[in-house]
Amino acid sequence: MLTAVATGLATVLTPIAAQAAPAAPAAKTCPADHASVRKALDTLTSSGETPGVTVRVDDPRCGTWSAASGTADLATGRPMPTGERTRIGSVTKSFTATVVLQLAAEHRLSLDDTVDRWLPGLVRTPRYDGRRITIRSLLQHTSGLPDHSDAMPDDVRWRHFDPEQLVAMALTMDPPDKTWTYSSTNFVLAAMIVRKATGHGIEDESTRRILRPLGMRDTYWPGDETAIRGPHPHGYVHDENGRWTDYTDQNLTYGGAAGALVSTTRDLDRFFTALFGGRLLPPRQLAEMRRTVPADPERIWPGARYGLGLIQTPLTCGGTWIGHAGGVAGFATVAGVGPGGRAVAVSLNADPDTLQAQNHMLDVVQAALCERR
Repeated sequence: MLTAVATGLATVLTPIAAQAAPAAPAAKTCPADHASVRKALDTLTSSGETPGVTVRVDDPRCGTWSAASGTADLATGRPMPTGERTRIGSVTKSFTATVVLQLAAEHRLSLDDTVDRWLPGLVRTPRYDGRRITIRSLLQHTSGLPDHSDAMPDDVRWRHFDPEQLVAMALTMDPPDKTWTYSSTNFVLAAMIVRKATGHGIEDESTRRILRPLGMRDTYWPGDETAIRGPHPHGYVHDENGRWTDYTDQNLTYGGAAGALVSTTRDLDRFFTALFGGRLLPPRQLAEMRRTVPADPERIWPGARYGLGLIQTPLTCGGTWIGHAGGVAGFATVAGVGPGGRAVAVSLNADPDTLQAQNHMLDVVQAALCERR
C-alpha cells in the first residue's frame, strides 16, 4: 500500500494569485511556509490512508494558497494536483439545505411544513408517518428516518436510482434507535419538496440560485454521467486484499441531492465564504441554518453539532469551524469556514475507511484554520 503512493509523497505547494481582498496589515502575521498543514497532508499519504490529498485555503487577510501531497493516478504516478474536480459526497447537503432555506425566505414553504404537506402519502407506513416529520427535522437529521445508504445493494456502481426508489428503500428499514440519526434519505425528501414547491429539480434550482451567481464553473450535478468531466484525480477504494482499486467512474444517482455533486476546492471555499458572508441567505435564515443540536459522534466525529445541512466542530486553538464533510467510494471532502472568515477545503482521492484516517483528514482542517491565528 505504501509502495503504491511512494512516487507522489512530496508535498507540492502552489501559491495562487489572491482574489480581491484587503492587503494583510503585516506580512509577519500571515503563515509563510504552512509547515503544519503540509505535515498533516503528508501524514495521510505516507500512512497509506489515501493515495493523494489536496487543500486550498482562502483567507480574507492573508490571501489564497493551495497544497497537495501524494498521487492522483496510481497507474501513471501522476502527482496529486491542486484545483481539479472531485466528487464531494455529502457536502452536497449544504447546497440542498441552502436552496430550501432560500425558498423559506421567499415564503414558498415553511420549515415547519410536514413532509406529507408536500408529498402526501409518500411517507406513510406503520412505522413512519410523514404527517409528523417537518422539513426542519429533515435538514437537521432529527426526522427519525433511516438512511437508505445503509440498505444499498452491492451492485450500485452502474445503476440508476430515482428518488422515490431511495425513499422506498429507507422505509423498509427499522427505525433508528437514537433521536439524532444521520440520514441521506432526509435530503432526498427535501429535494423532492423543492421540486414540488418550484416545479424544478434541485439540480436546476441550485445551479440558478448558487452555482451561476457565484461563478462556480467547476461544480455540477452529474446525473447519470459516470465519468468526471475535465481534469480530475482517480478515486480509489481498498479491495478485499487491501490493494487500491480504481473507482473513479460511477453513477451517483444513489446519492442524489444528498451526495452527488462534483466540485473543486476553489468552488467549495467560494460557496462557504458566500454562505457565511450573507450572500446566499437573509440573516434570519442563516441564523436558523447555523442553529445546531448535538450530533452522534459515531456518525460524524466527537464534538460535532449539526445545524440545517451544516456541521459545527470545535477547533483545537479555540472557537469553531462550520461546514460539512462527505465521502463516496473513491473520494472524500471536507470544507468550511473558521474564525475570521478563513475558508478551507480538503479533498482526498479515497474515502477514509478507518477512524485514524478520518482523524488525519480533520487534522488538515485544524492545521489550516489554526496556523498563525
